[in-house]
Amino acid sequence: MRYAYGVTSALLVGGAAVSVLTGIPAGAQVAQNDATRMEAMVPRAGAPASFAELTQQLQPAVVNIATRQRVRVANGNPFAGTPFEDLFGGGNGGATTREAQSLGSGFIISADGYVVTNNHVITADGQGEVQSITVTLADGAEHTARLIGRDAQSDLAVLKIDAGKSLPFVRFGNSEAARVGDWVIAIGNPFGLGGTVTSGIVSAVHRSSGASRYIQTDASINRGNSGGPLFDMKGNVIGINNAIFSPTGGNVGIGFAIPADIASPIVDKLMRGQAIERGYLGVQIVPVTEDVADSLGLARNRGELVQTVQPGQAAAAAGLQPGDVVVKVDGQEVSPDNTLSFIVANTAPGKRIPIEVIRNGKRMTLTATVGKRPSEEELAKQTFAPGTPDADDRFNRAPEKQGEGLAERALGLSVLPMTPQIAGQIGLPADTRGLVISVVDGSSDAGSKGLQRGDVILSANYRDVLTVADLEAIIRTAKAENRAAVLLRVQRRGQPAAYLPVRLR
Repeated sequence: MRYAYGVTSALLVGGAAVSVLTGIPAGAQVAQNDATRMEAMVPRAGAPASFAELTQQLQPAVVNIATRQRVRVANGNPFAGTPFEDLFGGGNGGATTREAQSLGSGFIISADGYVVTNNHVITADGQGEVQSITVTLADGAEHTARLIGRDAQSDLAVLKIDAGKSLPFVRFGNSEAARVGDWVIAIGNPFGLGGTVTSGIVSAVHRSSGASRYIQTDASINRGNSGGPLFDMKGNVIGINNAIFSPTGGNVGIGFAIPADIASPIVDKLMRGQAIERGYLGVQIVPVTEDVADSLGLARNRGELVQTVQPGQAAAAAGLQPGDVVVKVDGQEVSPDNTLSFIVANTAPGKRIPIEVIRNGKRMTLTATVGKRPSEEELAKQTFAPGTPDADDRFNRAPEKQGEGLAERALGLSVLPMTPQIAGQIGLPADTRGLVISVVDGSSDAGSKGLQRGDVILSANYRDVLTVADLEAIIRTAKAENRAAVLLRVQRRGQPAAYLPVRLR
């Protein structure tokens, strides 16, 4: 479960006090996390005896962000849409608007008032629009902010405030230098409590989720910390607090921050009004799990399996096929820490890249010209990934269960050769070929992975299966090669065919 969080700040004493400590002239436009200021505060060996000096120096550059929104909500009038709806103030269309507020955090990155935060902090919740954005400094001064640019994919946004004076600011650091176990502090506004500082360590780096990558930390991060900075012990912003994993809605020690090395170039483009373009292939992929690896005899935690290829996109033009295992892209190994989505998203559209795949046990290299990733709205409209199956599969008359053959014993599946009559019953084209599942043993791996009566097995370990004997021969071969699973390609009505590893028993 993902949660947003915001960071608040307290703009503390700067100016003359800083000049006494560091020798830097008061009023000079020097970042709050300038190396000269930081050297005397944190010993090279690690965390200081206290985080007080570090916090006092950095906190002035952290701000609180509040928005006012007009959100469309459904009308609770039970007579909406009837001649009686006006009696209850329902108005037209059975919908109304309400005012909503959100709180988050951000940090100033320039003396003239550019502020970085999360996109979700300044985006209306639901169907509506943001009416105003207010940035509050540590001394309580409030400023109306202008939205300079935002990027939904990276969840970043840049604001601008005009304070009429030079403001304290901080700079991005090198997040690639962050190591697991390094001390970090987060400054924010959890639950609207005001400036709050928490400390912890870097729990993991390169924590990937699709096309995104995060730094994981156990520094306490909660609702209201979104958009705030994660600092290292040199005062560098190495991450932007973005999400937490929590079964309860509160901090459980697993927080995620957008790495500075990813955020910084995006922020620079947003400040200049430039569009953020990402690469796109047009494939649906799944990791090479233990079951997939066992079914294909591959190394675990390496590569990703292509489930579907979108017609007309870069992958299709390059010749990628469902069932290919992508192991290397543009010279980079594909792994859980370096996913195909992340590599491609960070490749410029139009670039030609080699893609190394394993197809039917053989390695081959294809060349793709990377496309441009569609907008989030366009992606949401695509029926690219399989959806939830209809409960009524129109498979009205189940074929009789066969004897206890090898497929039943090894996979927990009773199957029959496809016929035009059965294809019509389950809503598939009459020329569909394969084996239709008539019975699934709920205690089998196939049952636990959601296979159901009416699904059609098109192939097993990349070999077409037209008869029960075909499937049983593949099972025997897998057992002879000491494979613990077979990779089935399954067709379900209304969905694209997908690969599913099923363990043998």
